[in-house]
Amino acid sequence: MRLLSEILQLAGRQVEFLHHAERPWSSATFSGSRHTVALAFSGADAIGQGEAYTHALPEHEFTIPGQLVADAAIVSVKHETLPVPRMTVAAELLLLEDA
Repeated sequence: MRLLSEILQLAGRQVEFLHHAERPWSSATFSGSRHTVALAFSGADAIGQGEAYTHALPEHEFTIPGQLVADAAIVSVKHETLPVPRMTVAAELLLLEDA
């Protein structure tokens, strides 16, 4: 899926994919889908990449044929210190069908 490919590329090489969920979404004038994506970054270097990802995602210009990313937001960030430093990030994205 193109969305996940772009997210993983934006997140960097040291990312661990945890979860993706998709559900239909519609309003009176638009239809599309809402996506939740969870990623993990383990180790100091990876956490640095994760921090960059959290800043870049909301402004990233996605190129997904037939889809428009109307909203991309980081909805949670959790830090753990043991056994190794680890940051878990959850994002929500709203994709609209491009007419």
